[in-house]
Amino acid sequence: MTGSQTDSSIKDKIKNYLSSRNTLKNLAGLVIGAIGGYVYYKTVGCTSGGCAITSNPYMSILWGAALGYLFADIFKLKEKKTADNPPENTDKSAE
Repeated sequence: MTGSQTDSSIKDKIKNYLSSRNTLKNLAGLVIGAIGGYVYYKTVGCTSGGCAITSNPYMSILWGAALGYLFADIFKLKEKKTADNPPENTDKSAE
């Protein structure tokens, strides 16, 4: 393979991975969790500085994002079948 063919195949793999339904779901969970972490900091946050997570908005956002990602990753979505990949005929009597 030449360098340009390798580059295009790597770009295709990255594009397919990022456009996957599970990847988009996990990224949405990450963003929603980060927003939730900030909201938790603003509503519950500790002003005395004694609380390691809630006294710092950056830590609350990071923990919220991590929890959102992990919660979204629990649920796996099946990829939709496309017209490019028709289902195989598994009926042996048709042969």
